[in-house]
Amino acid sequence: MRQPILFLLFGCFFLAGYPQGYEPQEHAVIRATRPDGRLASTYAIVHEMLKDTHPRCAYRPGMTPGAFGQWQDSVRDAMRTLMKFPQVPPQPEPVCIRSEKREGYTLEKWEFYPFPKSVSTFLVLRPDNLKEPIPAILCIPGSGRTKEGLAGEPGVCPALNEDYTNPKTTMALNFVKAGYIAVAVDNAAAGEASDLECYGKGWDYDYEVVSRFLLEMGWSWLGYTSYLDMQVLDWMKNQPSVKKDRIVVSGFSLGTEPMMVLGVLDRTIYAFVYNDFLCQTQERAIVMTKPNRETRRPFPNSIRHLIPDYWNYFNFPDVAASLAPRPLLFTEGGLDRDFRLVESAYRDCGRPDNLEFHHYPKFADPADRKDVEQLPEGLDAAAFFEQANVDPPAHYFKSELVIPWLQKVLR
Repeated sequence: MRQPILFLLFGCFFLAGYPQGYEPQEHAVIRATRPDGRLASTYAIVHEMLKDTHPRCAYRPGMTPGAFGQWQDSVRDAMRTLMKFPQVPPQPEPVCIRSEKREGYTLEKWEFYPFPKSVSTFLVLRPDNLKEPIPAILCIPGSGRTKEGLAGEPGVCPALNEDYTNPKTTMALNFVKAGYIAVAVDNAAAGEASDLECYGKGWDYDYEVVSRFLLEMGWSWLGYTSYLDMQVLDWMKNQPSVKKDRIVVSGFSLGTEPMMVLGVLDRTIYAFVYNDFLCQTQERAIVMTKPNRETRRPFPNSIRHLIPDYWNYFNFPDVAASLAPRPLLFTEGGLDRDFRLVESAYRDCGRPDNLEFHHYPKFADPADRKDVEQLPEGLDAAAFFEQANVDPPAHYFKSELVIPWLQKVLR
């Protein structure tokens, strides 16, 4: 009797997953059904609007030095407008609330006060025997990570413990062992800045509600978290032990977004580590149109990535190009098309040697990569990653690439 029951259960699941007459692949690409080509579906109409959106601050290769500087100014002005950093009354100076000796370095915990009635924290890892100012690196984690994990420390509660002994996680600890000052922050709504996650949700941080509140108030999650990170960056510049002209910002995964914001807004940052794949975010939304079994079409990112009006100004490769001529490292590839754009900006600045990029090992050989000028529509998430030369299981902080590169550009 077991086989018929299993067959029946499977059949019910199949029918529940695929409504009668519905096949996801048949609806993967948006097509008009009327002879005049007009669209009735609001999704299809808005999708067409998005395809016809052309960023005002897109990078155009071949700019003269004067035109390039003006373009960088336009990117900075747009980013400043989009991020909407608030004007906050003066708050108390940051305070060190704990200092503990570790092997080869000292771990400090600091408080700072970004808003009235608010407190935030960051960690500082200082190498032993500092005799003069040295380079410092601001470390921004990915979505499920915390400053404690970056520092190789347990979480602020057991539910937030990460694999904090794994060098693929411990960005800040790896940097201090290499001889640099490392400063680690939390993302907004994660780690010590989370709400009730210590009671069970753990790494499944609830960014969504916070992001909705901020969007309803005309702000965004990225604007909020970048504002906090900017406070820490400003603190770093005033530390006697920090070599102020050698401050680096290193972002992992989600952390690459505030890293780029800081880089655009603060010209004094010396170099950048982009530990994620590079893509055109607008294109990602345009081509990921294949619906799932529940007749829902995907959106490529969660609400915490949403910044109203962003796509009207630039895509990620444009923002990365605007960081030229400062040293910039990419560790997890993407489309060669997008790297060619960034490379052209560094050539226009006369510093092509300041740009370095690596692909995932799976796509290290150019023969194994897709090299296209435009991705096809009709993709789901898995197909998008494959088309964009992304290997999700190999996504981690790649110290084996980052630290040798830092030693080269900081010497």
